[in-house]
Amino acid sequence: MTERIVVGAALIEGGRVLAARRSAPAELAGRWELPGGKVEPGETPDAALVRELREELGVDAEVGERVPGQWALRPPYVLWVWTARLLPGSAEPKPLQDHDELRWLSLRELWDVRWLEQDVAAVREVAVRLGPGSA
Repeated sequence: MTERIVVGAALIEGGRVLAARRSAPAELAGRWELPGGKVEPGETPDAALVRELREELGVDAEVGERVPGQWALRPPYVLWVWTARLLPGSAEPKPLQDHDELRWLSLRELWDVRWLEQDVAAVREVAVRLGPGSA
């Protein structure tokens, strides 16, 4: 079985990362994740991330560095995460699709939400990027 990539964005602004609360499907509703989605056939992971952020949050973003690691989701999917930032003039993120609430979390607030299990390891890696000098 060929692995399929799901991209996630550690959207960082002012030393905070954006968390999105799932509204669907039912088994994930109420849990928090890094926004993103599946890479479509013929699409590069970074292009998929830009598209997903536009569809899910209504924002224009620039993809930064890939966060080290990959995390198993339901087979055949694996999660890859990149840092990203809003482009100047982008709209404020809004929960347009699959989410019902967004929160900007500082390093101190990062564990105040109940992350999806598959996002926890990625969020730990992202936390390293929220330390001093990441703003």
